[in-house]
Amino acid sequence: MKALAILSMLVTTAQAAPPPLDGLPLGALPKQALPAKGCAAFLWSATGTRTLVAMVTADPAMLRLSLGGTITDLPRTAQHGDAGFGFSNSTDFGSGDVTATIDMTVAARGDIKDGASVPGGTLRLDRKGQDGVVLPVVGLIGCT
Repeated sequence: MKALAILSMLVTTAQAAPPPLDGLPLGALPKQALPAKGCAAFLWSATGTRTLVAMVTADPAMLRLSLGGTITDLPRTAQHGDAGFGFSNSTDFGSGDVTATIDMTVAARGDIKDGASVPGGTLRLDRKGQDGVVLPVVGLIGCT
């Protein structure tokens, strides 16, 4: 429960209309809520300013990003490996000209109830006709 309170506090500190992150096409996500049922991974940039850049939900399986100031939900297209809590070690998402891959390590910890940590991972973003971006991420998983 303590971890969920910390997660809630961290998620609520995101800005509502964020600028792009360190010159990247990704922006900070505004406040995000845990899903009514299941788990969500909240991922922050691991370099520079710690910014909430992605939320991944297990059911429905989707990735939420802020691209060019617009909140974008991408459905899961493929997954590989079992990281736990309904997530895979590597998951592909995409719609139209935008594809993304989340590679992450999930670590269950005794001090986190109803969730886990994401001590390391990457978010890869590819958009047709534009340069790809790979961003190191860390995070927390919360479950309801």
